[in-house]
Amino acid sequence: MENVAKKPLETAPSQVKEVRGKQHIINSLISGAIAGAVAKTTVAPLDRTKIIFQVSSNKFSAKEVCKLIYRTYRKDGFFSLWRGNSATMVRVIPYAAIQFCSHEQYKHALGAYYGTHGRPLPPLPRLLAGAMAGITATTLTYPLDLVRARMAITPKEMYCNILHVFVRISREEGVKTLYSGFTPTILGVIPYSGLSFFTYETCKKLHAEYTERLHPYPHERLVFGACAGLIGQSASYPLDVVRRRMQTAGVKSHMYGGIVETMKHIVKEGGLIGGLYKGLSMNWIKGPIAVGTSFTTFDQMQILLHKYQDHHTLQR
Repeated sequence: MENVAKKPLETAPSQVKEVRGKQHIINSLISGAIAGAVAKTTVAPLDRTKIIFQVSSNKFSAKEVCKLIYRTYRKDGFFSLWRGNSATMVRVIPYAAIQFCSHEQYKHALGAYYGTHGRPLPPLPRLLAGAMAGITATTLTYPLDLVRARMAITPKEMYCNILHVFVRISREEGVKTLYSGFTPTILGVIPYSGLSFFTYETCKKLHAEYTERLHPYPHERLVFGACAGLIGQSASYPLDVVRRRMQTAGVKSHMYGGIVETMKHIVKEGGLIGGLYKGLSMNWIKGPIAVGTSFTTFDQMQILLHKYQDHHTLQR
């Protein structure tokens, strides 16, 4: 009888740990989805404009950017600046949810391996956790990114909706086209995601050591995220241009053999800086805003969800 009575008490801690682990995953998925949606919607007009310049041979300048935005507004209306944002949301919500959630899981797994016991990871595993999170999210959601790029650069008469893009690409160009540009995307996401998460986590670690405050204020998180976005996007930008060209090749009636051939074509067309780094200055505006908003929203959502769950538990 004594052994029977003790058994439920002995298993209770493991059950609580399992429930908390599942809850942490759900919280990360929800927070990541909201963070991605808020960040991308904020910069959608700039993102669409950047893609149009990336896949064209037009010269990039601040003046030309303003002209393009104004022409788009006059021709198709204010909300046309967000054309393709529905496809972006379909992609970015699962992408951000998976990316942030997998990053938390990789951090936990690497923390257990290195024995950090809740403390920040050492530099190399900190970089590795971010890179692996980016690879995981990109692999699972890539076709949606290609659809988003197609919708951003085409007139609204060409594609009715997201499903129509999938059907038309599959029928006219083949299903394989849905993963066109996947290799440069993965090669680009490793430094981008790795450096973004690494920079943000490092900034938080240094902040905690300097201020002795465990949680930065929201405006401090925005600054940390902006730095992360600036470094991450600058490091991976040429590969971002290459993948956009490969993704939209069918629309432009031009097929590329691979990454090297696409790069050569871009350099020949616009030069090393003017081709592979076309639109980078816009990314220095868009990237820090998007990444700063994304990281800050994720952290704030995590804090809110934890507070709500703690309050709900106390009321029981």
